[in-house]
Amino acid sequence: MRRLTVGFVHPNLGIGGAERLVVDAAVSLQKRGHKVVIYTMHHDINHCFEETRDGTLDVRTGGGWLLPKSIFGKMHILCTTLRSLALARQVSNDSEQYDVVFVDQLSASIPLLRFSRARIFFYCHFPDYLQARHDGLLRRLYRAPFDLLEQATTGEADEIVVNSRFTQEVFRQAFPLLGRVPRVLLPALNLEEYDRPVDAEDAALFGLRTKKTTIVSINRFERRKDVALAIEATFRYTRKHTGICLVIAGGWDHEVQENVDCLRELVALAERRGMRTQTVAPAGIRADARALLPGNVVTAPLVADSCTEDLADIDVVFVPSFSANQRAHIMANASCVLYTPSNEHLGIVPLEAMYMRVPVIAVDSGGPRETVVHGKTGFLCESSPGPFAAAIAAVLSMDEDRRKAMGEAGRSRVAALHGLDTFGEQLERLLAGTLEREPNAPMVLGVLLTLFIICTSGFIFVLANGI
Repeated sequence: MRRLTVGFVHPNLGIGGAERLVVDAAVSLQKRGHKVVIYTMHHDINHCFEETRDGTLDVRTGGGWLLPKSIFGKMHILCTTLRSLALARQVSNDSEQYDVVFVDQLSASIPLLRFSRARIFFYCHFPDYLQARHDGLLRRLYRAPFDLLEQATTGEADEIVVNSRFTQEVFRQAFPLLGRVPRVLLPALNLEEYDRPVDAEDAALFGLRTKKTTIVSINRFERRKDVALAIEATFRYTRKHTGICLVIAGGWDHEVQENVDCLRELVALAERRGMRTQTVAPAGIRADARALLPGNVVTAPLVADSCTEDLADIDVVFVPSFSANQRAHIMANASCVLYTPSNEHLGIVPLEAMYMRVPVIAVDSGGPRETVVHGKTGFLCESSPGPFAAAIAAVLSMDEDRRKAMGEAGRSRVAALHGLDTFGEQLERLLAGTLEREPNAPMVLGVLLTLFIICTSGFIFVLANGI
């Protein structure tokens, strides 16, 4: 295949499953000899994956310098849509001539991106309108044009792919007017990154060492991830068992109010259950961001020699915005991983855990049904504390041979189905197929849709007052 120039467009290049997929997709294509550039509206070097800040990938920011993220804390979707259009303009006007533009998550910019004369490859994690609130008449009126816009602009893509068969079926039902069934491209892991040994001298491991049996939950700090279930299940299990420490790690951005509120709520819940908590501040965190961290906050010392603490008196450790080495340490010491979202699109964390030979306990719905083999690589449970606590007991009561067999089964499954090489081959074939076909739609629709957004913005601004 000839060398391609591929542009990636992703709204916020932070730490999460969607961001991990974009980074891995970009790295896989780059390793196969293609030129890759990532465009994003936000990239904080203290809150991102290593490959996006160490020079591995070319990351360019735009679209966000003039427009706010919200207006008085409201109208996020309006602002995000307008910012994405500004970013699309930057991509289209860039000196790079792209063969394909890989658009991730937000479809609103697709019509404008067609002016880059590249083919548009849209990766849909989940229809946005299904994740948004539609309670109340004003909010439904506020969301209506954006829901319509999502379906119309998604249909503008030359190729549409999704991350699981579950999302494929949801997409088909959510966008009936498109009459398209997207292809499935399973997310991958850069297995080399997970094979690296833990740097035991890393001062950032302060606050994470314990001799207790460790249960882990990794998720972005958002309410829909239902991390409270991990706390409730662990609390129920520890009524009859001692020597347990729950580590809750995940993406946390001090500029995202829900991240801030969700972490505070989780710390408060654990403390109401009588569990002793500790929050490990991210390395290099700014003073104003650190002030937003709740509970008993500790910061890593400057040198590893000071890292002699043991969490004997701590029941729950919160790790917002963890590093790759912190993740490796957490997984290396985990007895099991709790994955609590319901109807999750796919879920990268179960893949990470299984490759690290850690049994997974996940909600029996959505993507985990396709990745976790019940009884072989982990357990699928009803979304309530009782079944999760029972699954924890099942894993922790296993003899060493069975636990090792479960770990090896998970690792083998991920290596076979979700390796970066396999993913890269499949992605490359899909891109080649996209280039072989005729463009999907005329670019004039981009102008019409852009005018639609601008003309409705004022109307939405008035309706959204108080939303």
